[in-house]
Amino acid sequence: MGRCRPADRVMFLRAWLSNPLPVGVVAPSGKSLARLMTSELNPLSGPVLELGPGTGTFTDALIRKGVPEREIALVDLGVEFVQLLAARYPQATVLAKDATCSYRPSCANKYAIVISGLPLLSLPASAVMRILVRAFALSNHNAIFYQFTYGWRCPVPKAIFERLNLEATRIGTAISNIPPASVYKIVHDVPGEVSA
Repeated sequence: MGRCRPADRVMFLRAWLSNPLPVGVVAPSGKSLARLMTSELNPLSGPVLELGPGTGTFTDALIRKGVPEREIALVDLGVEFVQLLAARYPQATVLAKDATCSYRPSCANKYAIVISGLPLLSLPASAVMRILVRAFALSNHNAIFYQFTYGWRCPVPKAIFERLNLEATRIGTAISNIPPASVYKIVHDVPGEVSA
């Protein structure tokens, strides 16, 4: 777990070549980005919803941080990714769903953490809005949404932050990731439900 898997790189490249927009990248995220994305988590962080896990780089980091596999729900649109994730993480909930649509992982509790590997910069603002609304609807009132980006600023448009009453803080940049990537923590500006 956590090692570099050459087959994962091939799978990512194939998925990107067949449908570049939803995949967003040609290779899995690196270990330094995975460490940064999960740096604030611990075994008691609570149930985790991971959007766009791909081959499981962030999932591996979650498990290394002590998050029980059974408390992780993985939502990915790619059938190849879903099959791989189901085999690799048999105790996790794995769903073949579009994160912009309605989905409901089977979890008795609401999620405390959302980890997003989705390429928000390549998505229209309406899709970004649906992703955030759905993720926060499945989460408790003080949930934290972690998002990384290769861009210079948070990939969520300012208008969406204002409309959904959210705020973002950059928690760091993984310089050694190729390309370098920054991680943002997105939370409710005022605790309560997020709705469009």
